[in-house]
Amino acid sequence: MGGCFCIPGELRLSLGPGKETPSKDPATSSPEEKEKCFLPQNMIPDLTLSFSVKSRSRRCVNGPLQEAARRRLWALENQDEEVCALFKDLSARLVDIQSQEAQFLITFKTMEEIWRFSTYLNLGFVSACLEHLLFDHKYWLNCRLVEDTEIQVSVDDKHLETMFLGLLTHEGHFFCRATCSMAQPAEKEGECLTLCENELISVKIAEGGSEWEGVSLVTGQRGLVQVSALEPLPLPFHQWFLKNYPGSCGLSRKRDGTGSYQIGRGKCKAWKEYERAEKDELNFHQGESIEIIGFVIPGLPWFIGKSVCSGEVGFVPTRNVDPDSYSPMSKNSAFFSDEERCSLWVLGSDRKAESASFLHTLAHTDITSVYRLSGFESIQNLPNDLSESQPEGFREARPGGAWEEPQAGGSRHSSSSEDSHLEEELLSAASDSYHLPEPDDLDDPELLMDLNTYQEEEEAENFAPILAFLDHEGYAEHFKSLYDFSFSFLTSSFYNFSEEDELVAYLEASRKWAKRSHMTWAHARLCFLLGRLSVRKVKLSQARVYFEEAIRILSGAFADLCLVAALYINLAAIYLRQRLRHKGSALLEKAGALLACLPDRELSAKYELDVVAYVLRQGIAAGSCPLEARACFLAIRLLLSLGRYEEVLPFAERLQLLSGHPPAVDAVATILSFLYDKKYLPHLAVASVRQHGPQSAQGTSLPIWQAHLVLQNATKLLGVPSPSWNEVSTMACPALRQALAACEEQADLRMQRALCLILSKVYLQHRSPDGAIHYLSQALMLARLLSEQEALESSLCLAWAYLLASQAKKALEILNPLLHSLRETESVTQKGVVHNLLGLAFQGEGRGHRAAKNYLRALNSARETGDVRNQAVTLANLGHLTLTSWAQQPTRDYLLQAVRLYCELQASVETDMELVQVLLWLAQVLVSGRQLAGGRLCYEVALLYGLRHRHLKSQLQVTKSLCHFYSSVSPNPEACITYHEHWLTLAQQLRDREMEGRLLESLGQLYRNLNTARSLRKSLTCIKESLRIFIDLGERDKATEAWLAAGRLHYLLQEDELVELYLQAAIQKALKSEEPSLALKLYEEAGDVFFNGTRHRHRAVEYYRAGAVPLARRMKAVRTELRVFNKLTELQISIEGYDKALEFATLAARLSTVTGDQRQQLVAFHRLASVYYYLNMGEMAEDCYLKTLSLCPAWLQSPKEALYYAKVYYRLGQLTFHQLKDAHDATEYFWLALAAAVLLGDEELQDTIRNRLDNICQSPLWHSSPSGRSSERSRWLSGGGLAL
Repeated sequence: MGGCFCIPGELRLSLGPGKETPSKDPATSSPEEKEKCFLPQNMIPDLTLSFSVKSRSRRCVNGPLQEAARRRLWALENQDEEVCALFKDLSARLVDIQSQEAQFLITFKTMEEIWRFSTYLNLGFVSACLEHLLFDHKYWLNCRLVEDTEIQVSVDDKHLETMFLGLLTHEGHFFCRATCSMAQPAEKEGECLTLCENELISVKIAEGGSEWEGVSLVTGQRGLVQVSALEPLPLPFHQWFLKNYPGSCGLSRKRDGTGSYQIGRGKCKAWKEYERAEKDELNFHQGESIEIIGFVIPGLPWFIGKSVCSGEVGFVPTRNVDPDSYSPMSKNSAFFSDEERCSLWVLGSDRKAESASFLHTLAHTDITSVYRLSGFESIQNLPNDLSESQPEGFREARPGGAWEEPQAGGSRHSSSSEDSHLEEELLSAASDSYHLPEPDDLDDPELLMDLNTYQEEEEAENFAPILAFLDHEGYAEHFKSLYDFSFSFLTSSFYNFSEEDELVAYLEASRKWAKRSHMTWAHARLCFLLGRLSVRKVKLSQARVYFEEAIRILSGAFADLCLVAALYINLAAIYLRQRLRHKGSALLEKAGALLACLPDRELSAKYELDVVAYVLRQGIAAGSCPLEARACFLAIRLLLSLGRYEEVLPFAERLQLLSGHPPAVDAVATILSFLYDKKYLPHLAVASVRQHGPQSAQGTSLPIWQAHLVLQNATKLLGVPSPSWNEVSTMACPALRQALAACEEQADLRMQRALCLILSKVYLQHRSPDGAIHYLSQALMLARLLSEQEALESSLCLAWAYLLASQAKKALEILNPLLHSLRETESVTQKGVVHNLLGLAFQGEGRGHRAAKNYLRALNSARETGDVRNQAVTLANLGHLTLTSWAQQPTRDYLLQAVRLYCELQASVETDMELVQVLLWLAQVLVSGRQLAGGRLCYEVALLYGLRHRHLKSQLQVTKSLCHFYSSVSPNPEACITYHEHWLTLAQQLRDREMEGRLLESLGQLYRNLNTARSLRKSLTCIKESLRIFIDLGERDKATEAWLAAGRLHYLLQEDELVELYLQAAIQKALKSEEPSLALKLYEEAGDVFFNGTRHRHRAVEYYRAGAVPLARRMKAVRTELRVFNKLTELQISIEGYDKALEFATLAARLSTVTGDQRQQLVAFHRLASVYYYLNMGEMAEDCYLKTLSLCPAWLQSPKEALYYAKVYYRLGQLTFHQLKDAHDATEYFWLALAAAVLLGDEELQDTIRNRLDNICQSPLWHSSPSGRSSERSRWLSGGGLAL
């Protein structure tokens, strides 16, 4: 997977495109080079995110899934709200979707956006989120496919780094590392900053200069620094942390590297002698063996060691020991013990119980008490309304908001102007979110304390108990309450004091006697307690004096390591709060070692987070990933204990990255899931669970909680409110299966059964009864081990699943033994339930009589118990049974009784949806009996119930029936359009793009049929919308038809300039897809647009002659070619292009003889005869007309044929008399026309023909020749002679 720069070993930011870290003296660089080397040149603002769907087992691209994902992405190109919402969760901004290349174009506006996105990318969350976007329920229901599939995501790492660098420089304030040592130039002494290599610098960009203003995080010095000597910190997390948790990193400029990047334990050898500078340090000689107390962490200058020779304990400088001599731990292990790992467990017993209760509630079924309605599953287990508004998101607090404290009045004091300047500089990046409390006075606390509270003459024996209690050398278990974070000693060891001031006075007096008595340990512990109470009252200076006194008293004693750690860490926290850098640099380093190196250490300081942040800065400065991971763990643990969950997320994400991918730390992964859920980031919450391994040390509680979390967040992803019908998203299936596997390992039978029931519900919701049967069979086996009642419930569920799978025989195998076992019981309701299911099973097998008997027994049981709902269900089932036999009267009676009973029930979603199904059956009966008003009423009432509960699938089913009713049963165009529009709205809410496209196409046709200017405009809008959807879905045939329909509508709207555009687009799409049959069809239909119109009819010729005919000949589609030539002939006749018409008619007549279809020949020769007639070619016209008559049947079979004979003979009489000047032959033709008219019974036509005969007989032409001359005229066609 393409990554960013958030884990060790990744690519680092360069100083510019194509440049490496400079090794030459920056003073020799030109000013132009110094500036250009830092800023990115010609940065492209967008990042390309590519994906591919891979098969893990085959280690290659999964072609079908890749294509399905691409098609899904194609459908989202024009409606990208869902994609934008996804990338918003991923802290990126969508620019464009490129479905053909399986790519997204994204961009970022802030450094924080890049940081978060790169984190999600490296954690694998981007890949998992794309699964949510690109795959449908069929994928999630296929267990093996889900396990075998992964989406691999890639980005251009270098480009992402360049974007990050550009945003850093745009913000103007960021952190860099010095690439080389640099001394102050003589001419600028006091202005420039003296630097050591790898030193951390906070810089501010100065416009147009080669020098920027910088502050050293090590020394606090401020000055100008050469741009070419800086390299920005490459990790966005480091930039964010140093801005939001400002302070010094406290590393000596002469530090030596440890030489190792692994955490060590055990024993080590000194490779250099060391003589201690402070009493708390350990003396040792070269080659001496030192036992490591706790661990040694690379990046820390100290660790706690014990001399094997002398047995003394003290701080050991890390640089003086051989890093290869101790035993290494895992490279990125942040946990030193299982106790530490478990300390991050955020799921308390209340959450475990809540998750288990939720899953049991979701698995609950009422099948043992409520009858099932025949065919009801089609409505019942389908998703509810998707249009509800989503719950409000979690408002994230500012990163430093919890650090804010009220400031004390008065002026702010500082011990050093240099320190003050440094702190102002470091705090500038986070001035709104990080405020330190004002230090109070620095006077000695003894001057403020009234030591006369207890009289001087009071004997020391009065304090003997507490002094004896506290003067134990070394650690004892009863001291634990003194050191913990919660001040529990106030209610345990010193519960007799009601007022805290009274306790302080008592402890101060005890401290005095311990000091006089030289009781070192009691004195130190009393100072520690007094210091903690002073911190509690925010008297930090007073507390500092107490802690310093305690450390001084111990004089390097480490017998009570818990006390020593608590003292050093508390004092270090105060130094950091009071900014006493000059006084506490050595102590800060040692406190950091005690904080990080000791395992299982209790939290003991109010401001311990300051010390943790100091240790993390040390890790960043030293480039130590182990130290950084350890500090992140400490920050997470501390923030969780303080309840500051909103601040945990960055540290948890960083620790998870440092722990490796896939996630190796269950506890941190669980924290991430918990926090993403809390911050209302459902995509990330589900993705974090998907990336989390199934193994857990927490037994079944973690997988069950994960399943609960995924179920809740998957619902949010679909925009569905809290499920009232217990719908389960298919995206929860992997988590449910993991929970089921965990429960199987722990032998938790009851939870196993509940999970099996939930999984079976998912499969039934999506019409996959086979999967439901698998899990219900498991549930039945488990239930038999639990109780008879649960076994009965599981058996009924399994039988119902078999019925839904149309496996009635297997359902009977379960139900018949159940009925036999229930005969000995007194449970009337359960017997009724079984009889009802038996009725459904017999009905499924077509055994209506047996089904009716069982329904009647179930009805009697329901009446016996007075259960109205079960009575209504049974009557409805009886009605449905008789409906299949078309016995209308009993069917209507049963269904009407059921409707009445449902109306008596208290309204609920379940019963109202059952009523919808019954009303649909009743409407079907009434419509078949031609009671249209009653049927319409039932349909409309059913729709009202669906609207009432916002139940989309029930509305969809009823709306389909209403559309059919108003289109076919009782035609009403306006009503039909209204319900089609509602159907379209439902399809959009169900996100069914294919259905939406088909409905827009149908609506376009309905509006077009109204044939008004407004309706045609609406039709065009619908067609264009359907065109866009068909293009998105990749349905080429449908898309080309939509292009053509749009062109036809533009023609009707007289928008001639757009007609050719759409028609040509349709044809070109077909030609590019290399589908000649589709192209041929479109050429002909495009020509038909003009051929069937009233304007520009001549434009049809180019589509027919230049497009359709060549394709038809190439494909040898003779009938299509014949049809096109017939249309061309008709078109030329209509525009009086008789010469062209003769050419086309002749070709059509030739083709008709090839087809061998006598009717086609008749049509072709008739058109050819008409052309000859219009061209005054009488003999040819006569011959062709006679040819058409020879193709007619010998016996008249219909009035239409008689009419045809009459018209043809009339035309023959006309052309023989007027064109051929043969009156006698004309008379014969008119007599034949008259005979046909007599057979037709058309008096008007007969009178017309008789008048023509009278006129001919009285004409001079009749008397000029004694007989006809038909024998003299050639008969090429009708005589069977010359063929075309």
